[in-house]
Amino acid sequence: MALIDELKNAQKDAMRAKDKVRLGTIRMALAAIKQKEIDEQITLDDSAILAVLTKMVKQRLDAAAQFDAADRDDLASKEREEITVLEDFLPQPLTEDELSALIEDAMSSTGAQGMQDMGKVMGVLKPQVQGRTNMGALSAKIKARLNA
Repeated sequence: MALIDELKNAQKDAMRAKDKVRLGTIRMALAAIKQKEIDEQITLDDSAILAVLTKMVKQRLDAAAQFDAADRDDLASKEREEITVLEDFLPQPLTEDELSALIEDAMSSTGAQGMQDMGKVMGVLKPQVQGRTNMGALSAKIKARLNA
């Protein structure tokens, strides 16, 4: 089943269950997807939808951290609830071993030798790990391997 269909079915289920947090979060996600489709005049595939959902999770993590810093625990907990809902639609995160293996494969397939090849390695890995790992942490691991 396509990810957009999963989101729409989950929206209907949340309406039936009268789960306001889940319903609001799914509606927000669907609105963000629709906005991107309208802005770029395309129909998003699953990988592009995963990118939108990943971006939404990252925004909520940043917001929760800021709310924690401002002692607004009520708002921080709301952001974390939304993160939990969004993560239901993301694939399982990669383990460290899986991530290391993917990095090694990407480096050998691109023939990466140094930092100038960082873009090539990221280009190969991004579609494989989208929504399954933190891209900033992935970038740091690749840099460490390329500098070694």
